[in-house]
Amino acid sequence: MKFSQLLIPTTKETPNDATLASHIYLIRGGFIQSVGDSGLYNYLPLGKKVLDRVRQVVKEELDKAGCQEVSLSFVTPTALWRESGRADEYGKELLRFKDRKENDYLLSPTNEEAMVNLVRQSVKSYKQLPLNLYQINLKFRDEIRPRFGLMRGREFLMKDGYSFHVSFEDMQREFALMEETYKRIFTRLGLNFRVVDADSGQIGGSGSKEFMLLADSGEDDIIVCDACEYGANIEVAEDFKVGDLCACGAPLRLTKGIEAGHIFQLGTKYSASLNATFLNEQGKAQAYEMGTYGIGVSRLLAGIIEQNHDERGCIWTDSSSPFDLHLIVSNIKDEAQVALAEELYEALRAKGVDVLLDDRKDRFGAKMKDYELLGVPHGVVIGKNLAEGRVELLQRAGMIKEEVAVEELIATLFARLGV
Repeated sequence: MKFSQLLIPTTKETPNDATLASHIYLIRGGFIQSVGDSGLYNYLPLGKKVLDRVRQVVKEELDKAGCQEVSLSFVTPTALWRESGRADEYGKELLRFKDRKENDYLLSPTNEEAMVNLVRQSVKSYKQLPLNLYQINLKFRDEIRPRFGLMRGREFLMKDGYSFHVSFEDMQREFALMEETYKRIFTRLGLNFRVVDADSGQIGGSGSKEFMLLADSGEDDIIVCDACEYGANIEVAEDFKVGDLCACGAPLRLTKGIEAGHIFQLGTKYSASLNATFLNEQGKAQAYEMGTYGIGVSRLLAGIIEQNHDERGCIWTDSSSPFDLHLIVSNIKDEAQVALAEELYEALRAKGVDVLLDDRKDRFGAKMKDYELLGVPHGVVIGKNLAEGRVELLQRAGMIKEEVAVEELIATLFARLGV
């Protein structure tokens, strides 16, 4: 895409209510736009591209693991929540309303009830199990104090999955598979994370694990070991003391984390309360053993930037960036610079590389400020050194610059971008 044709409303102004780097840079970079002061956000073209790329990584790994994607209604009958007993537990976090026939509904904050309702209408025999269904869909929680941009908004995009099994042991097998699948997702996104033992909270069940992004801006206190993968939320390790040793013998330390995913062993908590049963091998009705698995997809955008930014702006990871390459024409009036930029732009696009070509008539300094703010991992500056047959390659992390001969440029970029 060409910068001159895109809606990218970058700004130098920091939002009054923004304190986290992700909130500041996502607004300043024109990725998202606040809808008033209500914890609601519009995704502008760049933000939607990032969201789609993150979503695609999540979907690819889930599909490889044998999960099946569905899409549930965003509006849920309150009657389902009354069946499970959660209609009153959630209190004012549930946004409730009536339709014109005075029927009670709510905007889904999570979908255990709705997914159980789907399965109890469709699955009748043990021969149809196990089953893992997921969606990547909108959720709404009427937070009393929405803050930190996408980190704690009221409306958000979430991946929520639910598995159904004949036995508790088979559910535990799927739980372990989802743990490994989530690890692959967060690794592909270039995130520094830990899997920690956690409290099941309002979701319930016999055990749960959280996927925590390590960041100073995190709201959760977690205990980690640097010598192995051990981690635990402080809520489930209240007797922890500084200097305690891990089972591997290394010292444990306290750090901050951002919850980006959570998986639960539910057992029959929801299937029993909603009378969701199947016929087992003996022909008797049996409640499904269940697991549930969530990822805050829109929160991941904020988490990536919390881990990857500097004083200039965003630094996206390769798998999350809105573009693979940011191509900058230093002087749009220089015909040779423009000609090379267009040639490179078309050659890269023909190979499937997603390129942002900054063809604006703005000053070079302003273009570089936007490059730094937007945070595309790789850049090329076609400038005055073109007269000597050279251009400048950029690496956004660390703002590393390297001059390359024009005749070597395509091959160098293909190698760097993995084309």
